[in-house]
Amino acid sequence: MSFNTDVLIVGSGAAGLTLAIDLARRGVSFRLIEQNAQPFSGSRGKGIQPRTMEIFEDLGFVDRMAAAGGPYPPLCQYRPDGTHTMSLLTEADVSPTPAEPYAAPLMLPQFATEAVMRERLAELGHHPRFGTRLTGFEQDAQGVTARMAQESGEHVIRARFLVGTDGGRSAVRHALAIDFPGETLGVRAIVADVRLEGLDRSAWHRFQLASPATQVMICPLAGTDLFQIQAPVALDGEIDLSPAGLTALIEERTGRGDIAVCSVSWSSVYMMSARLADRYRVGRVFIAGDAAHVHPPTGGQGLNTSVQDAYNLGWKLAAVLAGAPEALLDSYEEERRPIASNMLRLSTRLLGEAKQGTMRRDREARQLDLGYRDSSLSVPGPVGGKVQAGDRAPDAPCRGQAGQQTRLFTVFQGPHWTLLGYDVRDRPSAIAGLRIVIIGTGHDLVDDGGHIAEAYGVEPGQWVLVRPDGYIAGIFSSDELEAQLLRYLAHTLPSCPAATLGGA
Repeated sequence: MSFNTDVLIVGSGAAGLTLAIDLARRGVSFRLIEQNAQPFSGSRGKGIQPRTMEIFEDLGFVDRMAAAGGPYPPLCQYRPDGTHTMSLLTEADVSPTPAEPYAAPLMLPQFATEAVMRERLAELGHHPRFGTRLTGFEQDAQGVTARMAQESGEHVIRARFLVGTDGGRSAVRHALAIDFPGETLGVRAIVADVRLEGLDRSAWHRFQLASPATQVMICPLAGTDLFQIQAPVALDGEIDLSPAGLTALIEERTGRGDIAVCSVSWSSVYMMSARLADRYRVGRVFIAGDAAHVHPPTGGQGLNTSVQDAYNLGWKLAAVLAGAPEALLDSYEEERRPIASNMLRLSTRLLGEAKQGTMRRDREARQLDLGYRDSSLSVPGPVGGKVQAGDRAPDAPCRGQAGQQTRLFTVFQGPHWTLLGYDVRDRPSAIAGLRIVIIGTGHDLVDDGGHIAEAYGVEPGQWVLVRPDGYIAGIFSSDELEAQLLRYLAHTLPSCPAATLGGA
């Protein structure tokens, strides 16, 4: 049976858009469908963590994202006696370093984040297909047959793989009968994007004059003229989300009659849960993002974890579609599910702290230390160095031999693997899909500031293999380098590099 596309992506939120952009730049055919008739219009996920900024740099739109948003404002907490305190959400000394170019989270409401991502996707020649609902699918050993409903009627297409990025109520997850265990956290809350009068935009305002149940937080949304209101509400009953209703709620919880909601652009009432799918893959069908994990919004983890799910899956799907062993796809769940499990624990802990008034976001929330040391794709090596297989590959400013200033992230940018040789003698044979870069006098890059040596701690004669998603696959010595690469890349690159490595 012929195929209409290689990958069918169901759901055009941040995870689906990330996967689409990654596949587009790799030349993989796909369709991105969305059951809603128009893009999501709310602010729900408003924090872009530093690790996600690095991904957005690789995908080509980090500066556009930064221009659309802004830094998190300080937190202003109001006390029952009428006084208030100001504090920072992140440590005061957080600043970029050569190894970590993005230090603090960026605030950008989800609707604006996804708009930038759609623009990038359009540059690559693709668009989401809105108003297209998945109604069912069947899979076999070769692919997936999917049925989709549009205004024009039902259509059937054939894809080699299907990825469900269709949110917490995922139709794809339900169709696969994947269990979604977890707990309801006993918190029902509202979130609303509004225009209001009576508060300045220089701070994130938090009022808790009595118990946590009477808390209300009002945050200016960077890059817009909107504020986001967040507040717990009763576990049942109707909630008045009109401008008058929200104004009354704010007055009741702040004791102030000078704050008035003028209009509401988006609002939602939801129950907080923490749930993690038992599986991320059934045959040729995968789930990612909120379809695989849901959690409280504390800490700004959800959208970021969803983006990173898709970023992990994209290069693996592309490799397998080009001829790499299909077993490579097993590493997606192996690597991403433990990350989500830890993220759920972090978000739930931060929810408990937020109830008591603590809203500090430490390094763990920035996601720069997440990695895959236990992955089957990480080659065991020396323990105790600056970096190990499975760690995020650090950035480092350096100089090209032709004289231009550059960075390792610029070297990594793109769909390729990278092999960094540190002060080595011989250059290995070229391998399709692998960029070989040698650091040292008379070679490709000059570490004139010592930043590469500082970040990686490698010895002269060592090689660092960096995956397409910016994680270290392994650290090798020059002895038998080509044989080691052959063994490793035979499992991850589309074509066995044996002939190339042999010099043919």
